[in-house]
Amino acid sequence: MRSRTTVAVRLPGSASPVPIDEAQRLLAQRISGETGMGAIVGRFLNTLGAHGAECAPRDLDRLGRVAADLIAACLAEQHDGAGGRTSGEPPAGPGPRALLERIDTFIDHNLGDPALAPQSIADRHHISVRRLHLLFQDRGESVAATIRRRRLEHCHADLARPELLDRPIHAIAARWGFSSAAVFSRAYREAYGTSPTERRARA
Repeated sequence: MRSRTTVAVRLPGSASPVPIDEAQRLLAQRISGETGMGAIVGRFLNTLGAHGAECAPRDLDRLGRVAADLIAACLAEQHDGAGGRTSGEPPAGPGPRALLERIDTFIDHNLGDPALAPQSIADRHHISVRRLHLLFQDRGESVAATIRRRRLEHCHADLARPELLDRPIHAIAARWGFSSAAVFSRAYREAYGTSPTERRARA
């Protein structure tokens, strides 16, 4: 008898490509793992269940996001195949609010990546850079400014943490995505009116 492995995945409502009640209906049905999206998702989850314990926590976070995206794609396929849209109509994506929540989460999880930028964020969420900027327009803060502010907030907190007092300031900056110590120092002073060194000295 072939052994079975159970892998539980929590899919945030904001990540669902279909309304929550429709997602619940689709998930209550058996999805074949023999072909198509079902096979792709099933094999990925089986591999994750078999080898996940060998991965570092940060890698598991990334794999979890991949799993959520794959499940969302599978739900969209099931919804479309069940007549959830008319012929010729493009697949329904998440609404602006849900999409913005997904983007916020993605930014928070990837602040340590120096390559995090509007283009990479737009590519990851399959939208244009123009649409990305429009989503942020009502906030009064650009995408780049949001990334910089959140990075600085984390650096500001880390500089005062007693357990990190022996860590070089440039290492803290690099941890949160600043590839240049000089750029970090200027941005920090502009944001907080003091230098990173002075912040640490007062900690």
